[in-house]
Amino acid sequence: MQRWRGLEDIPQDWGRSVVTIGSYDGVHRGHQLIIEHAVDRARKLGVPAVVVTFDPHPSEVVRPGSHPPLLAPHPRRCELMADLGVDAVLVLPFTPEFSQLSPADFVVKVLVDKLHAKAVVEGPNFRFGHRAAGTVDFLAEQGRVYDFEVEIVDLYVTGEAGGGKPFSSTLTRNLIAEGDVAGAREILGRPHRVEGIVVRGAQRGRGLGFPTANVETLPHTAIPADGVYAGYLYAQGETMPAAISVGTNPQFDGTERTVEAYAIDRVGLDLYGMHVAVEFLAYVRGQAKFDSLDDLLVQMGADVERCREIVAADA
Repeated sequence: MQRWRGLEDIPQDWGRSVVTIGSYDGVHRGHQLIIEHAVDRARKLGVPAVVVTFDPHPSEVVRPGSHPPLLAPHPRRCELMADLGVDAVLVLPFTPEFSQLSPADFVVKVLVDKLHAKAVVEGPNFRFGHRAAGTVDFLAEQGRVYDFEVEIVDLYVTGEAGGGKPFSSTLTRNLIAEGDVAGAREILGRPHRVEGIVVRGAQRGRGLGFPTANVETLPHTAIPADGVYAGYLYAQGETMPAAISVGTNPQFDGTERTVEAYAIDRVGLDLYGMHVAVEFLAYVRGQAKFDSLDDLLVQMGADVERCREIVAADA
């Protein structure tokens, strides 16, 4: 899959394509419906399927300080899109200047002049251009002018997550913030993942017999509520069952919020400085401060056993 950063990265000889546009944070199951439809349409037309997305999130430019917690960084989104059959991803730098682009200019500069769109696939509430003034109806009008089709896909999947609310990135973020990683998994179609570099912490876990990878997560990452979770640690090409702690470590009067993963039954792991990923399967318990270190150790042992059971049942 090709990855382009900005319009200038698009090959000069790029031909017709099927395009879909959006932030697509998380590439959740609703997003997947749109992207899969675009890929299917592209295959039938014999042209590539292109996803157009933005960095940073448009809200950060339009309303500084309002950047939402991200469900997946751009490299991860690209991996997920490649798995869906996308041929190219165009990441447009969302600058103050770009935010002023009118819907009509966006159509010409991006869809017509650069991507030579043959079809554009979107959800029913898609908006674009300055002040989000562009609608799917306007897009369809432009398609009749510039010879591209516009197809609308209903992306509103529902399930048990969120009490039956339509699946969305906002709902997913809310569930993660509440610690409902099982609900988030239903929406995403996979466990929620956070990524980052393993850094040196206080190394208390090592001294207690439960050495953890202290993950310095990427900016704006959607991190679950404080507590203990069962999940996986991905490092060095391996997938390892893990007990994951999120929080400030109140037992030792900590103040900084961290994500730490203990790779169950692994001895001698040295992951310092490595980029790793942590996936959350299930919430186990909330963060707590115990009466003694011995009580903490007993609870940690019980947590690990519970996490072991959850991961084994997930296999």
